[in-house]
Amino acid sequence: MPEITYVEAIRDALREEMRRDDRVIVIGEDVGVKGGVFGATAGLFQEFGEERVIDSPLAEAAIVGVAIGCALAGLRPVAEIQFLDFIPPAMDQLISEAAKIRYRSNNDWSCPMVVRAPCGGGVHVHGALYHSQMLEALFAHVPGLKVVLPSNPYDAKGLLLAALRDPDPVCFFEHKGLYRSMRQEVPDEEYLVPIGRGRIVRPGRDISCFTYGATVHEVVTAAESLSRDAIEVEVVDLRTVRPLDRDLIVESATRTGKVLVAHEANLAVGVGAEVAALVAEECFQALDGPVMRIGGPEIPAIPFAESLAEVYCLGPRKIESKLRELAAY
Repeated sequence: MPEITYVEAIRDALREEMRRDDRVIVIGEDVGVKGGVFGATAGLFQEFGEERVIDSPLAEAAIVGVAIGCALAGLRPVAEIQFLDFIPPAMDQLISEAAKIRYRSNNDWSCPMVVRAPCGGGVHVHGALYHSQMLEALFAHVPGLKVVLPSNPYDAKGLLLAALRDPDPVCFFEHKGLYRSMRQEVPDEEYLVPIGRGRIVRPGRDISCFTYGATVHEVVTAAESLSRDAIEVEVVDLRTVRPLDRDLIVESATRTGKVLVAHEANLAVGVGAEVAALVAEECFQALDGPVMRIGGPEIPAIPFAESLAEVYCLGPRKIESKLRELAAY
């Protein structure tokens, strides 16, 4: 199998599905001739033309609104938001329209579309206030939307193919720090990674750490450090935060008895709170310590300066410290 980057996996999924299904179109800012600001749609305009790879104005509400109309007309649109930070103008279209079409039509209509957006930051990303936010919790709160955050190239391709074939709207968020930072073997042949299913990245017996996106790799590094002291952390990549893989969460938490949830987004009212509530409700008798969370502080986004970004970002050392605190119970 060839080794490819995360962004190449995204591009391959789009290209393969556009070849297989001529209903798939791409719309967004600079997705055409330029191939996207991160190169995720490079070459698609040249292969499929301007009727299927559509450069839009700088108008996120229009991008998502047009995509909804295309979905209702029988197409399979992929709406790219250049940065997740710029999605607020399209929130009304997503929450009031796309998410509710199946319910309000009594199952007569559906809205098969994917909204792709780069998200997140890091100490060396320098995204600052408007190019580094993690907003997945906003969408995970909304019934009717699925929310996917792959952590590696294999999952990125398989989950995007699954999202492109899903009958309902999928928010597909890609951490920009992963685009070219890692390579992985990814099959050329077709495969799907099911939405709503997590994966145990690293088995362990002492603590379960639930995470997703780029934070998966930081947690694995922290877990390897703890293993030198005979503390074995089970790292679970949720992959999808709506719907959550409830069975996997309950099974892992029950087996280890201790739980940490880690995510880059602001800690308050985040995905970690939902996972913690699920564990508290379903696994209380099995717990040997408090359900803990670690996430971003109460500031809007990762600061530009590296010194301040380091304070905001988790990183393996902070995660390891929290894991050791939990292990001590």
